[in-house]
Amino acid sequence: MTSHDYPSKEVIADSTARMLLEIGAVRFRADQPFMFTSGLASPVYIDCRKVISHPQVREKMMSFASSLLLRDVGLDQFDTVAGGETAGIPFAAWIAADLGLPMQYVRKKPKGYARDAQVEGDITPGQRVLLVEDLTTDGASKIKFCEALRRAGARVDHTVMIFFYDIFPETRTRLAEHNLTLHSLATWRDVLRVSKESTYFDPTTLAEVESFLGNPFKWSGDHGGATTLSL
Repeated sequence: MTSHDYPSKEVIADSTARMLLEIGAVRFRADQPFMFTSGLASPVYIDCRKVISHPQVREKMMSFASSLLLRDVGLDQFDTVAGGETAGIPFAAWIAADLGLPMQYVRKKPKGYARDAQVEGDITPGQRVLLVEDLTTDGASKIKFCEALRRAGARVDHTVMIFFYDIFPETRTRLAEHNLTLHSLATWRDVLRVSKESTYFDPTTLAEVESFLGNPFKWSGDHGGATTLSL
């Protein structure tokens, strides 16, 4: 299979956004904002865990993830796949099966005191590990998982996920500082674009979402939330 056989990033983003909307994973609520643990007030929320209950959707998304990685990185760049506890574990299992690679998972906190106390499964020093998660907002959890894998002797250069918020410029910078390249199937702007072409949400709500994506801190502050991102 050549790179021309893989779906384009635009097709992947559009299809993923549509599937997330269809299964009810996307919620827009401008009148009663969601309050995140970071303190940010947001009119948008996504639950990628819903994907696991929809076999056809998850199969398509995992195929997209594999295609994205094979085209942009190459299968020969990975020796194994690791999922982040908890949401990343099922997606890591499906991607590992699709690519024919071993799998591990990474705990949020160590269990014990050994070098690999956060990693379940066999890790060989120097193995090139693909870190899998369901989504990321500011990248903090990805960095923690990556550091745990590196302490166990793994080499981690790439992380893939279904959804990337892509509203904080600091996120990509922070990941780059930790030598971690992010790959995602879709972002909020993809979901907004597809939403405008559908009847899932009314124009007023979509306008509020667009305002938030354009300046999330101002929107948050105007709605009683945080005005900075704590890194």
